[in-house]
Amino acid sequence: MVRAAICGAGNWGMRLIESVQGSRKFEFVSAVTRDPAGRRDLAEKFGLALTANYADVLADPQIDAVVLATPHSQHADEIVAAAKAGKHVFVEKPITLTRNDAERAIAACQAAGITLGVGFNRRFAPAYIALAQRIAEIGKLRHIEGQFSGPASYQTEPGNWRSNRVESPAGSMTARGVHLVDAMSALAGPVAGVFAFSTQRELSIDVDDTTSCLLQFRGGATGYLGTLHHSSQFWRIHAFGTKGSLEMRGENELLAIAPDGAVTSTTFRPVDKERDELEAFADAVEAGVKFTIAPEHIVNNVAVLEAIAASAKSGKPVRI
Repeated sequence: MVRAAICGAGNWGMRLIESVQGSRKFEFVSAVTRDPAGRRDLAEKFGLALTANYADVLADPQIDAVVLATPHSQHADEIVAAAKAGKHVFVEKPITLTRNDAERAIAACQAAGITLGVGFNRRFAPAYIALAQRIAEIGKLRHIEGQFSGPASYQTEPGNWRSNRVESPAGSMTARGVHLVDAMSALAGPVAGVFAFSTQRELSIDVDDTTSCLLQFRGGATGYLGTLHHSSQFWRIHAFGTKGSLEMRGENELLAIAPDGAVTSTTFRPVDKERDELEAFADAVEAGVKFTIAPEHIVNNVAVLEAIAASAKSGKPVRI
């Protein structure tokens, strides 16, 4: 059993806490919150010890790991501090906002020999697992495309820490688009270059709501992605190969499309992705696995986010 502290008990932090209730592999025992007195609900409902001081949980020998659901710009320093304290780290995506910070955080984890996990929960969607398992069926991967969009939410409320360009470069790339980059590059390999467009058309806060990007992968495949705030909820990845294509529509449906256009659909039972990812992190801790996602993949994901923001600002392609 991995005993953890949650750092950042807002909307998403609460989702993570709720997901592992009754788990035999992972449990939250403490929460770091800016207002312990105002969050007595956490103590009463989940039995969590509350503190406003991150150093308290790092010094607690009964805590094995920290889960970071804090502002993106804080992650690097929080990871480094946890690694120095010998705590395993599970951090929500994006791990950092810059490549340099990602490399610094990873180096600290390597030096400390602790396990680092990154919260790409959509790797645990049944349709994505099946797509990844069946990718060889479509022959040589030539092109991959993705769309992840959704309505305005707590991620775009005025006053929320996400509602500014510092924490949310290129609009919903930090909330949604990085999931596409992670999933697509896990199939096609690292991204080598991007050409992006990002604009603010609907939102009143200083965050873009419409972002699209062309991608070139090091292995030769091409791709594109789109991610929007203030639109209908939609998740899709479509991989095209020399022998057909595979398309996941949502998290629980996979279409296999033959060269002649014949379509075979498979539907999967929904799962609790957050529970599955935290229990997989616990398994990695118990097994001594140092990275649940390869360090070079983590760094490339952050480099792509950084490059998309730079390309959208300059209007020019950016090499990675």
